[in-house]
Amino acid sequence: MPAPRKVDLLPPELKRWLEAELRTRGFAGYEALAEALNWKLEEEGLELRIQKSALHSFGAEYAEFVKVQEAASAWATEWMSEAGIGDEAKRHNVLFQMITALAFKVMQAQMTRAGDKIDPKELGFLGKMMKDIMGSAGIREQLVAAERKAQAAKLDQAVAAGEVTEDFRAEARRIMGFA
Repeated sequence: MPAPRKVDLLPPELKRWLEAELRTRGFAGYEALAEALNWKLEEEGLELRIQKSALHSFGAEYAEFVKVQEAASAWATEWMSEAGIGDEAKRHNVLFQMITALAFKVMQAQMTRAGDKIDPKELGFLGKMMKDIMGSAGIREQLVAAERKAQAAKLDQAVAAGEVTEDFRAEARRIMGFA
């Protein structure tokens, strides 16, 4: 197994800083970026130093990732607005379908490799993403249901206190979608 790239050895907060700097600098100015990063590494007491060429290699890779991510986001936003999808649970469903398609492509690519060339990490990362999206969709639905229940209870309390009429409560429940 090859040694990890030096960029991959960065602490998470410095890697996030590096990614933000790459975007801010327009994926250019690698010499100044290497100098700034190495100064930060020294300031934190780390002996790791990263050369301009390693940053350029990582930057090119990261720029491609950002480009694909932005294109996918723009496509999903346009598609959802054209389809009139306003419900967040439906958006989760669309994202889940997109990740499923990506997972299929990765699995298909892995299946063409010899057994010792298959990278289980790639499949594991995709499985985790799919699980997280499914979980967050369920959590969102639970939160919406709890909020609706709380709103309905407030309407019931307002009727019991004589603050609103039964007709008002019925109309409010219909408008809010939980008649």
